[in-house]
Amino acid sequence: MTSRIKLSKLDLLLASADHGLRTVFGKPPAARASPAKSIVDESALSPAEVRLSAALMRVNHVGEICAQALYQSQALLTRDPDLRAHFAQAAKEELDHLAWTQQRIDELGSHTSRLRPLWYGGAFAIGSLAGLAGDRNSLGFVVETERQVEQHLATHLERLPLNDLRSRAIVAQMKEEEARHAAEALDAGARPLSAPLGKLMRLAARVMTRTAHYI
Repeated sequence: MTSRIKLSKLDLLLASADHGLRTVFGKPPAARASPAKSIVDESALSPAEVRLSAALMRVNHVGEICAQALYQSQALLTRDPDLRAHFAQAAKEELDHLAWTQQRIDELGSHTSRLRPLWYGGAFAIGSLAGLAGDRNSLGFVVETERQVEQHLATHLERLPLNDLRSRAIVAQMKEEEARHAAEALDAGARPLSAPLGKLMRLAARVMTRTAHYI
């Protein structure tokens, strides 16, 4: 029987820092094929449609950078090894989202947000505060975050050009998995966040999405 290796807080911190650097400055590979891979025939996009799709996917890419920071910080601060494994599994799926959006941005000939370190650092700080508030509150933060992301992706499905089938396939798959992550966090014992905190999170998300749309 193999025993679980127990890492020290320093080991966890160093691993988290390494993961953060790879997330912000690298191109993490996806463990699963992109939902866009099976779409080989789509209508050409106009220059305006390309710009719109690229901007929306850039926003989604920033969202996934923030997701990595949130899950890393919350996993770092929980004392529950099962919950840490839960956060790690969710982060693994979100890492696929990060890679898929990066791939699509590259295909569209555009760039990711130039403020990636800022987004990651801010999200890590927020996730740390949630983690310090206790596991149930931390899970409640996950539920609220994932629900807001799901709504945000639904809006993108309405805004993406109808003939941008590749971007739409990626966003649809992401939306489905974000909803599942929220449900899993709820099942794990999440405590609902207060209404004022939820409103504050939505305000911060609007600032992020509007800025990342262009920068």
